[in-house]
Amino acid sequence: MAEPEFYARVSARAGVPVETARALTEATLRTLAERVSGGEADDLSAHVAHELRPLLARARVEDPEVFGYDEFLRRVAERSGATPSDAERGARAVLQALHRVVGPAQFNRALSQLPREIAELAQPTPRPA
Repeated sequence: MAEPEFYARVSARAGVPVETARALTEATLRTLAERVSGGEADDLSAHVAHELRPLLARARVEDPEVFGYDEFLRRVAERSGATPSDAERGARAVLQALHRVVGPAQFNRALSQLPREIAELAQPTPRPA
């Protein structure tokens, strides 16, 4: 998926303008790269548009940082300049779009390194009836 299409998908899923989706995407991918192993971040980066790959790059640090859901969202909000609710919606949208790009097997390997609450952001939200 090309970079503009990825941002458009995040924008539509999160209900935010494309520029906000860009900031949320960058913040979420950088934070995700900190939370998974360097090898896993490299594996994920191989599936995204060339322009997004540096966001998942780690300075050859194999061990992930250890932090939970609240810190994950705090980092996304701080990096993107978003409100906490926009950061949560944005992170959800980015992870769901990333899942489509990466595919289930590779994505589930990455999710297995995350706390349950962060991994659940990648799950589709039920639509109201």
